[in-house]
Amino acid sequence: MASRSSAAFAFIVLFATAAARAAGLPTVELSVNGHRLVAEVAATEATRTTGLMNRFSLQPDHGMLFVFKELQPQAFWMKNTYVPLSIAFIDGDGLIINIEDMAPLTENTHPSRGRALYALEMKKGWFAERDIAPGARIEGLAKAARARE
Repeated sequence: MASRSSAAFAFIVLFATAAARAAGLPTVELSVNGHRLVAEVAATEATRTTGLMNRFSLQPDHGMLFVFKELQPQAFWMKNTYVPLSIAFIDGDGLIINIEDMAPLTENTHPSRGRALYALEMKKGWFAERDIAPGARIEGLAKAARARE
């Protein structure tokens, strides 16, 4: 049975790695309260719509930055998303508006509590484990690609 479990785990790891490579998204290094992270940048309608769907894992301190064309209320769900996530909604000045935890494979809506220009998804609990709360500033957003659609 151990060999089947090992084979299944290897398949999942290879599939997750292939999914990340297939996305071919640019990355940006960000920091918040001295904690560094790497985020794939979703700056088009297609990449924002797909997001982290169909991924089975995230590397430590890696996530996805969603970039929008204008400040407006945003809302996310977890349809076809297998990894439990926390999402930080971020205003145009780089300040976190609110952080929401999201359960995998659900269609519950998780809204911003204000107008957001960015949203940052990380593995569930990433922000709480580092005592990052609303009002914290995300550094490095200027290096991210601008929204194209």
